[in-house]
Amino acid sequence: MNYGKIVRLSAVYDLIVTFPFAFPKLCELQVEFLRRLHAQLHLTGSIPDFFPIHYFFINLMGSLVVVWSNLRIKHPEAVLGLFDSFARILFSGLMIYYLTVYKVTGLLWFLFFPEITWAAVQLYGYMNYRKSAPTKMTLK
Repeated sequence: MNYGKIVRLSAVYDLIVTFPFAFPKLCELQVEFLRRLHAQLHLTGSIPDFFPIHYFFINLMGSLVVVWSNLRIKHPEAVLGLFDSFARILFSGLMIYYLTVYKVTGLLWFLFFPEITWAAVQLYGYMNYRKSAPTKMTLK
């Protein structure tokens, strides 16, 4: 598969998963849905009640990911895939931290596995892309 397609597909995944978190009312509905799902699945951890400041930070994060996703959809460049991989590794690490230290909802595992998988796929794809890409000479 073309590396640009991998970058674009990962961005589409992010857009679908993150879109509701970018907008106040959709975010509240999404958090309530997750709260109910957590209870129905009898998962470990918890989802606490949120205050407006919590929703603000969720909306802020959601907004940034929506913009970042759209950039990668429109311009699925190799370097963006590489940096997205780094962000996914960071996010995955944060998920593990909060799952183990603070015992947050086990729903996070459903986000962790796609996140770390996309990181690996994009890093592997980037390494293959770099091997096959012609070297460019630049003057400084």
